[in-house]
Order: sequence, then C-alpha cells, then structure tokens
Amino acid sequence: TLFRSSPERLRGRQSDFLRHPETNPRERGKPYKIRVVGRIETRDRPRLSTKRYRDSMASEQRQSSTSVLGDLSEALKEVSKEVHQQAEDTTFMRNFQKGLISLDEFKMVMSSIYFIYEALEEEIERNKDHPAFAPVYFPSELHRKVALEQDMEYFFGPQWRDIIHCPVATQQYVARLHHVGQREPELLVAHSYTRYLGDLSGGQVLKKVANKTLELPASGEGMAFYTFDRVSSATKFKQLYRSRMNSIEMSNSIKTRILEEAKKAFLLNVAVFEELQEMVDSQAQKIGRLLPENHASRKRSPVATLNGPSMTASRHENTQEAPRKTTTTTDIALLRWILVAGFAMMALAVCVYAM
Repeated sequence: TLFRSSPERLRGRQSDFLRHPETNPRERGKPYKIRVVGRIETRDRPRLSTKRYRDSMASEQRQSSTSVLGDLSEALKEVSKEVHQQAEDTTFMRNFQKGLISLDEFKMVMSSIYFIYEALEEEIERNKDHPAFAPVYFPSELHRKVALEQDMEYFFGPQWRDIIHCPVATQQYVARLHHVGQREPELLVAHSYTRYLGDLSGGQVLKKVANKTLELPASGEGMAFYTFDRVSSATKFKQLYRSRMNSIEMSNSIKTRILEEAKKAFLLNVAVFEELQEMVDSQAQKIGRLLPENHASRKRSPVATLNGPSMTASRHENTQEAPRKTTTTTDIALLRWILVAGFAMMALAVCVYAM
C-alpha cells in the first residue's frame, strides 16, 4: 500500500528490480540498494537461495583464510624464522659451522640424525597415501635412511647398530614423530619440510665444512647423508616441493596447527643440539682429569698456540742450547792447538832447511 500511494517510491522499486543481480545478469556481482520506507539499506550480496548462500560463504571463508595465512610454504618460512635462528645459534651448530668439530663429535650428531630419519621415514611410508601428505611424497629423491646406514657402517663398522645409542633429546624427537604419524598425520608435512628442505639448503654448507675439517675421502664415504643423487638442482626441486605443499587442501585450523608443529620441530632440533654439546663438554672434562697436569696445561694454554712457545718449551730449548755451546768451545780450542802445532812444524822445517 505504501509503494502504490507514492509514484516516486514505485519507480524506486522498479529500479531495484532492474538492478537486482538475479533478475538482470548484467548486474551480477555488484552491490545494490534496497529501498525501505524511511531509510536506504545497502547490502554486499544479493538475497540468494540457502544453498547458494552457503556455497558463497564457504568460498569467502576459503579466500579469507588464504589472504590471512598465504601459501603454506611462505607461512612456514615466516613463522619459523625465529626458532630456525635459535637452532643455528646453539653452541654445537656454531662450532660446526666454524669447522670446530672433531670426528667423534661428528659421529655423535650423525648417530642422532639416523634415529630421527628412521622414525620420520617410517611414518612417511605409513601415510604416503594420506591426502595431507601424498603430494610431497618423494622417496627416491629425499629419503635418507639408506644413506645414513652407509655412513654408520663407514664410521662404526659392520656392528654399528650395537654401538650407536639414542640420547634422551633424540628419543623425544623420535617419539613426537611417531605420535604425529600415527595420530595426527595431517601435521607430518611440517616435519618433512623442516628436515628435507633444510638438508638441501644449510645441510650442503655443513657438508663442505665437514669434508674440509675432517678430511674425509674424496670418494664421498661418510657423506652419503648429504648427497642427493636424484636431485640435479636443489633450487628447482625446492620450488617443486613448495608448490606441491601449497596444493594440499586444508582448512585454516589445520594450516595453523601445521605452522605450530613446524616450530615444535625446530625446538626439538634445538634440544638435540644442546644435549650433544653437553655430551661434548662432559667428555672434554673427563679427558682433562685423566691427562697429567703439565700436559693438560700445555694443551689448554692459548699462549703456546697463539703468541709463541710456552715457558716450558723455552726452558726445554735452553737446555738443548747448553751442550751446543760446550761443543762449540771445544772445537775452537782444538783448532787453536792445530794451528800452533802447524806453525811449530813450519818453524822447525825452516831451521832444518837453513842448516
């Protein structure tokens, strides 16, 4: 009745009808105005059927999720920056990067890495067909267990399984991998990303440091873990891996959990490195107690290595110089007697000749 009593309002109603996206295809996707008595209300979307409305809301929710978190690979890189740096700043890793690592220490870290990859790849095989992991399943290109077994045999011999042991922090890492693989497989991609892409990046730097510091064979023995024979270009493969990871369909809540799990993975690595450093320090203290005091002091003295020989070395050199001086004095006296005897014989010969 209100619209009929006012021609102006009737024209406005007809205009709304023409501009409605469901009645005029040209207007689809555009906001429109609905005239209401006494005010003008603007809606962002047309009135749709229940199904179309729910589909539209679900689409917008997915778009909103993508805009907030972005691609999974970029989000992982961003949220893990701090904990990644924390792992690199551990004493053990700083010494490794500087080349301050012994063969025994290298064998220790490689043993821990073996247990980690044994658990990781067991769970990967369990979940290789899971939709949240299948796109990043690259066994021939990435899996490291077989390579690590070769390295273990090179360093420890055929009975290496009976020699190596799994430290506490490494056991906790292994337990977390089994938990994720068996109960939360949608999070397994976080551990795979953390380990394998790290091996293709910073791991190659550590390979060069280890080769130079430990003087390992040029044939590559002991370095199988760091060698990816099936990856011709690490850069291109990492791009492929990230694109596959971004293609995994997941909700916003699962993506958030994956990001949190990636941070946990780095923190587990930090705990492993810190425990390894404690083991190194403990062994160094034991060796220091077993060595004689004067020998240990020479080993630890920075003066002897940086600023020249130590006091003990100087005294040793002085004791060696004393016999040299005595020997030189005896030689000079002998030479003098020879010269005197020679002159005497020459004088005697002259006298005989004159007679």
